Amino acid sequence: MSEIKEQVKTTITFPSADPGMEFIEEVASFLFTHLDQYGDKKEDIIKCLNYALSTEDGKGGFVVTARSSTGSIVGAVVVNDTGMSGYIPENILVYIAVDRSQRGFGVGKKLMKATMDNAKGAIALHVEPDNPARHLYAKVGFTNKYLEMRYHPDA
Repeated sequence: MSEIKEQVKTTITFPSADPGMEFIEEVASFLFTHLDQYGDKKEDIIKCLNYALSTEDGKGGFVVTARSSTGSIVGAVVVNDTGMSGYIPENILVYIAVDRSQRGFGVGKKLMKATMDNAKGAIALHVEPDNPARHLYAKVGFTNKYLEMRYHPDA
């Protein structure tokens, strides 16, 4: 892995910061663009961000952004608080993406470190078997304990 292409600064945004819709839209647009084939609809990303940044009981989480020296987002993570512990991890890392021009320069690792340093409790994440980022997750200590299966009644 090479050094970070340009110096990036990570920022953690918690619900108490009340960042507003402009921030949510900026992060959602970034994620929608850079999640590639692993992404969701923009409106679903916005729902996730609203949950993570909500101060309502039973909701919450945080957002990690990495910004370039010009202030543009080059990486982002969204973590939702599950409200559980023990049998289900306290946190679920729902989205992580790095700008294509910054991949392979340590931005993802920096985002993961900031996420792990700021999460209270265990973190779960879902990753597709063919996603190259799964190697980073293993490198920073994530293990594959389960195979996820889902039932969709409308499918």
